[in-house]
Amino acid sequence: MKPEKKKVTGYDKYIDWKFFSIPVALLLILLLIPTPSGMKDVGMEYQIGTPKVINFISQELFQKDSSDVEQWQVLTTQIMEQNMRIGALTKNRFLKRDAKWCKKYKIPTDKANFKRATEYIKEQVPEETYLATMKAAMELRKDGLKYENLNDSDKKAADKGAWHIKVSVAMGAFVVLCFLTECIPLPAVAFCIGLIVVTTGVTSYSEVAMLYWSDACWFIMGSLMFAAAFVKTGVDKRVCLMMFKKLAVPNTKWITLIFFLIITPLAAFISDHALAAMFLPIGMLLYQNSLTDEVPEDMELAKLLMISIAMACNIGGPGAPSGGARNVIMMTYLADMFGVDIGYFQWVTYCFPFLIIMIPVTWFIVNIRFRPKIVDLAPAMNHLQREIGKMGSWNSKQIWALIIFLVMVFGWFTEKAFFQLGIYPVRMGIGTIAVAGAMAYIIAGVVNWRDYQEKVDWGVVWLYAGAMIFGRVLDKTGAAYWLARTVIEFLSPFGMDSGLPLMAVSNGLTAILTNLMADGPAAASVGPITLNMAGMVHPGTTYLPFMAMATAIASSFAYCLIIGTPPNAIVYASGYLEPKDYLRAGIPLFFLANVVLLLLTGVYWTLRGFGTMPGF
Repeated sequence: MKPEKKKVTGYDKYIDWKFFSIPVALLLILLLIPTPSGMKDVGMEYQIGTPKVINFISQELFQKDSSDVEQWQVLTTQIMEQNMRIGALTKNRFLKRDAKWCKKYKIPTDKANFKRATEYIKEQVPEETYLATMKAAMELRKDGLKYENLNDSDKKAADKGAWHIKVSVAMGAFVVLCFLTECIPLPAVAFCIGLIVVTTGVTSYSEVAMLYWSDACWFIMGSLMFAAAFVKTGVDKRVCLMMFKKLAVPNTKWITLIFFLIITPLAAFISDHALAAMFLPIGMLLYQNSLTDEVPEDMELAKLLMISIAMACNIGGPGAPSGGARNVIMMTYLADMFGVDIGYFQWVTYCFPFLIIMIPVTWFIVNIRFRPKIVDLAPAMNHLQREIGKMGSWNSKQIWALIIFLVMVFGWFTEKAFFQLGIYPVRMGIGTIAVAGAMAYIIAGVVNWRDYQEKVDWGVVWLYAGAMIFGRVLDKTGAAYWLARTVIEFLSPFGMDSGLPLMAVSNGLTAILTNLMADGPAAASVGPITLNMAGMVHPGTTYLPFMAMATAIASSFAYCLIIGTPPNAIVYASGYLEPKDYLRAGIPLFFLANVVLLLLTGVYWTLRGFGTMPGF
């Protein structure tokens, strides 16, 4: 009898043309179908909307075309146009801008021109005139531009914008199907993304390489490198034993519960990337030391531990403004557009209950979706203790590994705050700090390059790099904006254009988008749409801050795809997970998290209110 052939998994797979033909065919079909009119509208907005609006404002304020005005007048129109795009229409919002704000939105400025622009708006433009100009500019961008009225060069630009959106949507369908079917090695999908955007003209060959890299990619690369150093030196074993040796009954349910109780609250205040990287070696070690001669492999146990780490990171971010860029983005939009401020502690009091509810919910879901054969980890802990006993006392490499790790974690926690306080002269970013730590391990002699080459899953690094370029293209082309606007406009006739139904639609749409792109760009794309609708249907009410917080929370629901969040990608590097494993836990969590958020809004937030603002 022939031995059973082992199933090929992961990077050992070759392309499956039977399934790969499906996403390729879908990509081609979506590219060849006629361009919807909505795409042309958004294409116009993104390609010619900005210069048209700037020229309109210039004519209204200075009676000149934008090409004929002075530099300070150009700056004035650019600030007004950017304010209009995020829905900040009042004169007061203009006067609150500063050079830092201009830099954030890539508006070139200098002190003299900025001062003159501010003085002109303050002294020469009445509030009524300013507001009327901004409303007219918004009307021009949203509805005033008509494709049939454009000249040939503007039509060409609008067609180009619509094509870019169509490419982005088609590419999204291609990528999702490739991930779900695993018809091609997943890191190869990342390179397909680059090939698609270059061959379709969305970006140039000289730009595409730069789009692949970001601070998040550097972080994933650096964190996997330091995880390799931890494992080689045995520090992961010592840390693991310190965490769990006090457990009277160290079974899978208690271990995973501790993961959630430790990781989730911390993710509200520090980087979820860092927490996933810190706990990945511990999860892998627990699994490897749980195997016995009777049970030499238990993939369900490995998956349970890995998914628990990722989901614990994912549900923690909404708890505080520092939990993710999405939170700060929505706080900024709310202040810019409506002058409503949410304080740091105030955010915590509204949003931290979401974490408290989601910890037991998520813990329950992952434990019923993954059922390992090995549930008692006491033998693993005993084995771990014996191995550490054989190591003896801490050696120099272990001490250096721990010191470098602690310095790196301190850098992750403080790099933003210390830069803002002026303690650090330059902003490093968590990715640069992670790579610096990985290099410090080499300099200290803890590892050599062969260790990194053999023990780091470089495929995951490229996989997430591809995810970053995918998200950037969705955001840059306006495809995310088109998807958001299309869904909301479609559902409006069904009575879902106000109150909790509108919030449910907004939350669901944001949650879908954030699985396809980074949470920050998802919130940035959807936020102005949802807040503008909130301002129209429930102006001046608690609905405005509630919508801002709900959009931020919903943009953390990236539970379903590897590319959804860095923690998902980091735990995938363990080699124990398949893309469908994220769906096993992610799909029920996706729906439950949306229900919890809606109940939180309809009950706790509504009963509590928001300061002196009237309810909706």
